[in-house]
Amino acid sequence: MKKQADLRAEIESWERLEIRISDLFELAQLEDESLLPEIEQEAAAIQHELDQRELSTLLSGPYDRGNALLTINAGAGGTDSQDWAEMLQRLYLRWAERRGYSTDIIDLTEGEEAGIKTITIAISGKYAYGYLRAEKGVHRLVRLSPFDSAHRRHTSFAQVEVLPEIEDDTEIIIPPDDVRIDIFKSSGAGGQNVQKNATAIRLTHIPTGMVVTCQNERSQMQNRENAFRVLRSRLAAIRQEELDKQLGELRGEYQKTEWGSQIRSYVLHPYQMVKDHRTEYEVGNTQAVLDGEIDGFIEAYLRFRK
Repeated sequence: MKKQADLRAEIESWERLEIRISDLFELAQLEDESLLPEIEQEAAAIQHELDQRELSTLLSGPYDRGNALLTINAGAGGTDSQDWAEMLQRLYLRWAERRGYSTDIIDLTEGEEAGIKTITIAISGKYAYGYLRAEKGVHRLVRLSPFDSAHRRHTSFAQVEVLPEIEDDTEIIIPPDDVRIDIFKSSGAGGQNVQKNATAIRLTHIPTGMVVTCQNERSQMQNRENAFRVLRSRLAAIRQEELDKQLGELRGEYQKTEWGSQIRSYVLHPYQMVKDHRTEYEVGNTQAVLDGEIDGFIEAYLRFRK
């Protein structure tokens, strides 16, 4: 039913676009110069929508149209990296807001002094996973550290993991005997926020050794559901990578996925530049990028992967 609804919505959106183009053509035929600004504005809007639809044709993967689970992990660099991870959290939340996507923080571990150690965000919206998979990898920040009393330049790292959200439980079946479930008290900032009851969940997938924790909800049941939600998505990603590997080996072109590869650098000192090392796409307005304007990087990556 969901697929039928999506297809119906897709057809209706093309029909609406066709009507807009027809109306614009009729307006242009009036040859009224006073209407020229309105015609140019609508033509630009239609062109932008056509460009976005062309871009969506590059999103043909099995999960590209669906929701995403985005995890940010602070890397080497101590407090600076934990602060950098929190900056990335803000970046992606703002990006999602710009696109009209809904977000839900399902797991969060704060840093000791500042920032965060890790966070998992569920991002829901059409093509959320297809777009966000361009962000998977290590992100590097170069800046004058606000945590260094000498105000020296520091380099920080954070890793972004993007998984497809598996909505159909029958697609990835997890036998109960394959999972060990541990329950513990959620960590927090202290004071009134400390959890008195054990509500946090840790899942250990025995066949793979994969560990998933969820502690952001006050309900043990909700944390359990979110943990299995993440585990299913990670298992689906592993399965897809194995399929891609088999296909690549048949083609003779397979290359091992490099999880530790640095995909993008954000340089705030001694100059201002954000550069993607895969596509060579770069932007000088670093503040705009940190405010969530990353569509240029995503589009460049999708076209690079074409």
